[in-house]
Amino acid sequence: MQEFNIYFGIGLHHILTLEAMDHILFVGALCLRYQLKDWKKVAVLVTAFTIGHSITLALSATGAVHIATRWIEFLIPITIVVTAVNNLMQHSGQVEHPARLPLIYFFALFFGLIHGLAFGGTLLSLEGREGLVMHLLAFNLGIETAQLLVVALFLAISFIFVQLFKVKRIWWVRLASIVVLAWSLQMAWDRLPTHN
Repeated sequence: MQEFNIYFGIGLHHILTLEAMDHILFVGALCLRYQLKDWKKVAVLVTAFTIGHSITLALSATGAVHIATRWIEFLIPITIVVTAVNNLMQHSGQVEHPARLPLIYFFALFFGLIHGLAFGGTLLSLEGREGLVMHLLAFNLGIETAQLLVVALFLAISFIFVQLFKVKRIWWVRLASIVVLAWSLQMAWDRLPTHN
């Protein structure tokens, strides 16, 4: 149980740190168009992301898939850019009444695959493959717990702006997406593989 707690804590810390701002921004960008009352939709969204990154986390940690770290680190902010741009393309009706299966769910699943590659490299660098299944589970549960905290934070911020300050929902989504977009473009530029 002690090892489980250690790897759970590592997964938790892997997200809840300023060094993980790229993952925090991505999860935030996914959640921007939702409010607290949309928690079921957000749960589906986060589950799609979880499925995606769990697959590549396992493949990467076992050595079945290997992609150069510099490319993974570059692609992660690109996933944020695409998600933020998609948020900006939404019109008021789509934000107020999203489709039953909006495109962002597929973004979450597909982009989760990319984020999982980064997680897998972190996990494998901590140890070899001994006890990997249990460590993988604990690490993944730590990541998921941290992601849920990030989701709760973004939903609370959205609630403050939209419900308390009465900012139009579409304007909140657009303004926050512009901030996320600018930040992620800077990250992508800083991580261009040609810079290394």
